[in-house]
Amino acid sequence: MSGERWAIYFAVTGFATVAFGCLAGMWAMGMHPKLLPLARASAPTGNPAPTPTSMALPPALAPQPIEMRAAAGPDVTHEQPPGTGDEAYYARLRSQMHWVPTRLGREMFMAPDFASRVLLAKAAAQRAALGEVGLGFEDVYGVITAETSWVPRRGSGRNGTASYGVAQFEPTTAKALGLRNPEDLVEAVHAAARHMKEAAEWSQARIAGLRLDAGQRALRLREGVSVYYNLSSRGRAAWNGHNADALPVPTRQHILNARVGALEAGFLDAQMRASQFGALRTVAAASSAGGS
Repeated sequence: MSGERWAIYFAVTGFATVAFGCLAGMWAMGMHPKLLPLARASAPTGNPAPTPTSMALPPALAPQPIEMRAAAGPDVTHEQPPGTGDEAYYARLRSQMHWVPTRLGREMFMAPDFASRVLLAKAAAQRAALGEVGLGFEDVYGVITAETSWVPRRGSGRNGTASYGVAQFEPTTAKALGLRNPEDLVEAVHAAARHMKEAAEWSQARIAGLRLDAGQRALRLREGVSVYYNLSSRGRAAWNGHNADALPVPTRQHILNARVGALEAGFLDAQMRASQFGALRTVAAASSAGGS
């Protein structure tokens, strides 16, 4: 087998390994996407618990198209060049968002495609410096999945307070985070990442005294992020790192849906990496053939 064929073989094999690993992980943890309704209590009144096209099947099988674009590659950065402000930064990201029809229950909505979701989650995680608190872009993707399955819409919580957009922010929370328009996809996901950093710092403090190994601590950290994001201050105080089973059902669903979303993000990222590698190999092979 030639060197070029070996390279393609290893790329495809690596992608398949990641894909099956993610799916096996979902099943092992009892988190098959079809079994998990949307966790957010503020889903629009009267609508059934939505099962988005993008989560009803493993990403490779879902009817929603997955666009493979270089902009969503693994090493995209979005640092602001000198002399530009937040609006220029957000505008550049908005120009890279691609919207597609997405089924949620029996209704169709417009939502960002998979590549746009990964790109935006990466940008928001980087800008919020989530790595400093042990989180990554997969966690941003997961929380937005748990909130709305990436379908921007308006909802209403148990207290009747309206919540808006893909991250389901109430007006007071949006104001506290400096979010001008909670219905703006790009700004809302960035605000969600900032909120998640606060949540992770809070969660770390709550579990600091627990005797946990590294894997358990990572799970509890993320559990606390969902608790912080999903509950009021009074509700948060009831969580001690060991009593997730006693949390309200919507919060427990949020924790599980966020995990599933994080797995999906890793799957999609691996899929796009493999696709880009294959495209580069094809271009290189064509260039080599043309020059011979």
